[in-house]
Amino acid sequence: MDFTAIVPALPGLWQGLQMTLKLMVLGVIGGMVLGTLLALMRLSSSKLLSNLAGVYVNYFRSIPLLLVITWFYFAVPFILRAITGEDTPIGAFSSCLVAFVMFEAAYFCEIVRAGIQAVPKGQMSAAQALGMNYAQMMRLIILPQAFRKMTPLLLQQSIILFQDTSLVYTVGLMDFLNAARSRGDIIGQPHEFLIFAGLVYFVISFSASQLVKLLHKRLAV
Repeated sequence: MDFTAIVPALPGLWQGLQMTLKLMVLGVIGGMVLGTLLALMRLSSSKLLSNLAGVYVNYFRSIPLLLVITWFYFAVPFILRAITGEDTPIGAFSSCLVAFVMFEAAYFCEIVRAGIQAVPKGQMSAAQALGMNYAQMMRLIILPQAFRKMTPLLLQQSIILFQDTSLVYTVGLMDFLNAARSRGDIIGQPHEFLIFAGLVYFVISFSASQLVKLLHKRLAV
């Protein structure tokens, strides 16, 4: 085992790590926004909205993420061509980002829904007594308390998404793992680079999980 070749390759590996972190951050933000909307739909008194959100969540939670990534990469251009009549390539990064947002939204939806339901019903009654409408009640009273309760779960799901970004190798996107693998193959030291990549994933994920535990204890107090 010779790890000396990793040092000259660090700039390229750093670019791959930036791609991984960019996908994770944008995927978490988009997933939380869409997941919150889905959670509100599932809690809606409208049967139609609730059922639509339920079908969405159950569907995406029942299929592997790898299938979603490849489906968006290969199938979406054909759908856009059928709609617009023109070839509209969306690229590997955009297709992976859309796949992550739509897939993670199903999981964030259930986290947000549980957080909202964990807020005492008396809070909602008090807001209604003050004359607030539904949007004001959710924005000012319910969601701030719900997000505080579910922050550890949201961060834990973000860690899972960070690890799942390694699946973008299937569409050729140069994330951290793909960058490490390709440089290891070029130099002829694939094992060393994969071991190094595994250590980086472990350090980041383990550190983030310890932060989640600490945050969970503080919020519990």
